[in-house]
Amino acid sequence: MSFDLEMKGLRALVTGGTKGVGAAVVTALREAGARVVATARSVPSDADGVHYVAADSTTAEGCAQVAREALAHLGGIDIVVSVLGGSTAPPGGFAALGDEEWKKELDLNLMAAVRLDRALLPWMLAQGSGVIVHVTSIQHELPLPESTTAYAAAKAALSTYSKSLSKEVSPKGVRVVRVSPGWVETEAAVALAERLAAEAGTDYEGGKQLIMRALGGIPIGRPARPHEVADLIAFVASPRAGAITGTEYVIDGGTVPTA
Repeated sequence: MSFDLEMKGLRALVTGGTKGVGAAVVTALREAGARVVATARSVPSDADGVHYVAADSTTAEGCAQVAREALAHLGGIDIVVSVLGGSTAPPGGFAALGDEEWKKELDLNLMAAVRLDRALLPWMLAQGSGVIVHVTSIQHELPLPESTTAYAAAKAALSTYSKSLSKEVSPKGVRVVRVSPGWVETEAAVALAERLAAEAGTDYEGGKQLIMRALGGIPIGRPARPHEVADLIAFVASPRAGAITGTEYVIDGGTVPTA
């Protein structure tokens, strides 16, 4: 059996492509032969063959800029992977979340993907093919009330939007797939574990255990690694997954209890 993902020459856009899962997706797609444009807050000094677009994808203007530059550089689009996401909301539960905090979470975790899809889907529909991958989160099933209420709600909205979109565009040749990670050991996750460890007077491994306990435990005993999530995304975005659409793939080490 060949593990060639058959992606040579395919044109891909990845949002949030300089760190964590986004950077790993960029690497995985390039290694599979795709041509990649990625978004970034600022263009890295070592682009390594990737065309980066410096834009604020949480705004309508920024998304329009990303779409224009991606199409201009690639000459079309075959794959869109919306990785961009996260949370800047303060702790404190519902009472700490004013309208501005809700807007920030929705713009980052929902509207960035919606706006890019709206800009790029017409190209995919015109050519009768394409793949959209939305990175959601297990938080939409297991929110942490103290700190992730708005983030989890935004990711739940992204998941529902993705399902509806898949029903609309899959008959026209465009697949829509969701990938739902649990805790991933990204740069931000490492920083969080280190901060919690310092507060608790323990080491980094102890900080990781604190996070895993807050999530209700991770049966495999560790967070996922960015490249593991990226490998799954690369597969579902590839022609080898041509019969897959409308579904959500959870990659969380067993965190979400299932029957």
